[in-house]
Amino acid sequence: MRAYDGGMPSDLRITSALMDASLLDLPWDLPLEEWSEDDVVQLPKGISRHLVRFARLSGRVVAIKETTAEMANREYAMLRRLQRLDVPCVEPLAVIAERTDADGNPLAAALVTRHLRFSLPYRALYSSSMQEATAERLVDALAGLLVRLHLVGFYWGDVSLSNTLFRRDAGAFAAYLVDAETGTIESGGLSDGRRADDLEVARVNIAGELLDLAAGDRLDPTIDPIAVAGSIVEQYRSLWHELHSDQVIAADERWRIRDRIERLNALGFDIGELAIRTGDGGTTVAIQPKVVDPGHHHRRLQSLTGIDAQENQARRMLNDLDEYVAVQHDARPNVGDEALANEWFEQVFARVVAAVPLELRGKLEGPEVFHEVLEHRWFLSEQQQCEVTLEEATSSYIETQLAFKRDEAALLNVPTTMTMPIVTLQEQPGDDADEPDWRDLV
Repeated sequence: MRAYDGGMPSDLRITSALMDASLLDLPWDLPLEEWSEDDVVQLPKGISRHLVRFARLSGRVVAIKETTAEMANREYAMLRRLQRLDVPCVEPLAVIAERTDADGNPLAAALVTRHLRFSLPYRALYSSSMQEATAERLVDALAGLLVRLHLVGFYWGDVSLSNTLFRRDAGAFAAYLVDAETGTIESGGLSDGRRADDLEVARVNIAGELLDLAAGDRLDPTIDPIAVAGSIVEQYRSLWHELHSDQVIAADERWRIRDRIERLNALGFDIGELAIRTGDGGTTVAIQPKVVDPGHHHRRLQSLTGIDAQENQARRMLNDLDEYVAVQHDARPNVGDEALANEWFEQVFARVVAAVPLELRGKLEGPEVFHEVLEHRWFLSEQQQCEVTLEEATSSYIETQLAFKRDEAALLNVPTTMTMPIVTLQEQPGDDADEPDWRDLV
């Protein structure tokens, strides 16, 4: 597309699968750092080697990153490919190339992605009061994302908390890839060596990021950055082993096959194919999952109710849905599961979400609100030693919990720049030459 008016450069090139005409309204003839407050939105962001700003576009927020035209087009294509593979990542919208200023001087190309709602960078989630368990949950979420990427043959090359966004997921976190400019997809899958390289990059980068927070007094002193960073290796290997390892069982314990399937489902994976090999005269059975697709609970909940939720949120809601269906089956045995699932959506889930006042609906997503209401209901029931109704729990949760939760507006001033100095090869070390490099600590 090359036709422009309103003073915009005539040779501007936009590459986009879903062209939004409001892209033309943004001041592409100015360097991103010179965009005014009327053009940008102040939201917390992670560390990036490129300048990144947020802007409004058709009532939504987009992230804009200045880079080279080659890198912008490459990352745009990679993100679209990852989306087709159903990998959690930001949505690419457009590449803006051949930019020039009012005097005809060339400007950097820009990659435009849709801002992931209700997501935050790790530096906005970490604080001096964050407990070690929470820090480890972020790393666990990144380990799960890395497994999903490796399953589709994606080599990241720059795994870090900074290149990831996190969304709340029923007490845990869901991780989304943000920066794919260093990534490649290998059609034959990744070798063990390539996976190990990515994992080591993740460990070292996470250690550096957490040590940086500690240097800025933004990390609880009881948290060991090296230990937390190392936990991604253990979590990744445990999940990868569960997905790929053989299991030999006795012939009279074939129930363990179902147990293995249920464990994989609990991790959020479906089994597309299960190879079973018998041996030793039929006395043992060796099983190995062949095809695993993440999002088991997400897909089941969506097929039953249409709700688009994170994996842990979906698991929690399915438990409530299954309990509702079981109770209703006893009273109305002739009503089918599909009808009861639709009834649960309208009578239970939708009512809880609709009860949230308009001014509080930007705090949390609907599925996360529902999960927290269920947790609050359990707490109240334990406290009062009697069954609390969902309506009572919803009202109490909104008044005592949701109204006081922070949202993105409360995080606008969170610092997102590195505090550790960067020493280039041209610089000569001074009096601190004897200080150990943090890389040597990990």
